Amino acid sequence: MSSLYTRSKEFTRNRKSQSDSPPASPSPTAKTFRHERLSRLESGSSNTTTSDSYDRASARARREARLASLTSRVEEDSNRDYKKLYESALTENQKLKTKLQEAQLELADVKSKLEKMAQQKQEKTSDRSSMLEMEKRERRALERKMSEMEEEMKVLTELKSDNQRLKDENGALIRVISKLSK
Repeated sequence: MSSLYTRSKEFTRNRKSQSDSPPASPSPTAKTFRHERLSRLESGSSNTTTSDSYDRASARARREARLASLTSRVEEDSNRDYKKLYESALTENQKLKTKLQEAQLELADVKSKLEKMAQQKQEKTSDRSSMLEMEKRERRALERKMSEMEEEMKVLTELKSDNQRLKDENGALIRVISKLSK
C-alpha cells in the first residue's frame, strides 16, 4: 500500500510540475521513461522499491532538465543587449518624429495653399459680382439717358414744327403788312 501512496504522490507532483512548465512536446527520454513505468505497473512487478527509486530518479532528471531549460532562457534574456534595443527603438522613434513633423509641415503648406485658392476664388466671384453690379448700373444709366434723349427728340420735333408754323405765320404777316403799306 505504501508504494501506491508514493506513486500517487509523485503523480500529483508530476501534474503540478507539468502545469508550471510551459507547454512543450515531451522529449524522447521522457516518453521512454513513461513507457517503462507503465509497463512495470501493468506487469505488477514485485520490486516496488526499485521502481520507486527509478521513478524518483526520472522525476529528478525531468526537474533538472526543466531547470536547465529555464536557466538557458534566463541566459538568453541576459545575453540580449537591452541598451542596443533601447537605442534602436529610440532612433526609430526619432525617425518617425521627423517624418511626422515633415508631414505636418506639408499639411500646413497644403492648407495655406488651399486657403489662398479659396480666397482668390472668393475674390474673383466678388469681383465678378461687383463687375456685374457696375455693369447693371451703367446699363440703367444708359437706358435713362436714352429715354431722356427720346423725350428731347420728341420735344425737338414739336419745337421744329412750332418753329415752322411760326415762320409760316411770320411770312404771312409780312405779306399782309407789305400789302397794307402799299
